[in-house]
Amino acid sequence: MKDSIPVARSVDHGLAKLMPDIDRERAWLLTVDGAPQSYVDLDDPTHLEFEYARRLGHVLDVVGEPGRALDVVHLGGGALTLPRYVAVTRPGSRQDVVEADRGLLKLVAEHLPLPEGARVAPHAADAREWLENAAGGSADLIVADVFGGSRVPAHLTSVAYVRQAARVLRGSGVYLANLPDAAPFDFLRSQLATLATAFEELVLIAEPGVLRGRRFGNAVLVAGHEPVDVAALARLAAADAFPARVEHGAALREFIGDARVVRDEDAVPSPVPPEGAFGIG
Repeated sequence: MKDSIPVARSVDHGLAKLMPDIDRERAWLLTVDGAPQSYVDLDDPTHLEFEYARRLGHVLDVVGEPGRALDVVHLGGGALTLPRYVAVTRPGSRQDVVEADRGLLKLVAEHLPLPEGARVAPHAADAREWLENAAGGSADLIVADVFGGSRVPAHLTSVAYVRQAARVLRGSGVYLANLPDAAPFDFLRSQLATLATAFEELVLIAEPGVLRGRRFGNAVLVAGHEPVDVAALARLAAADAFPARVEHGAALREFIGDARVVRDEDAVPSPVPPEGAFGIG
């Protein structure tokens, strides 16, 4: 994108806008129907503007040997912020991006080109359907950041979905999810309980104000079969401009409590954000 001129286009699932950041020369905010979806700095793909994106980035940084190429599946594409981050921080990584909105994929490809040499394959498909057809044991990481509007779709919250994700991951693989909620955390607690049906290790990363029930916000969930370096994650999360807490073990089990596992027949989308929670004028 040569000129810093806003772009607005109707895509499959709403009105997408690309708006330049006046403080960074080649940085862009993507919104769909007014809800912020992604932030990309073409000159510095390692710059993660959104708090939840930085927390996902922290997990990516501590998984496996630093700098080692990974096989990553991104469920939800947006402006491909995290695929760009992985391509730069872990050169040679093979990445699949699954985005249901074909029009959005075209818009991003046209205006926000990927770094040269990035091995990123876009797929215009439903996230769960794509997982069901993916090869077992083929991914080191799955990053789930799928929103229909401002809500996580119901069919991506159930045990059947989680089992597909676990099947696609290698034994040492890690599943990450960006999920929104607020106290009393019925949705978030049920998602943790559902992940626990397929994964032994769970970690929750969230801003303290969200965990104390003061506001609606995003939480990052980490799930796998092997322990995650919680101490390293905690250090990275604490060093952010908006520090986050890392919960695991007994404290996280207490947080989950008696939350019910989600089945396809009773799955619901994530809660509706309060007015103004994520919107941009």
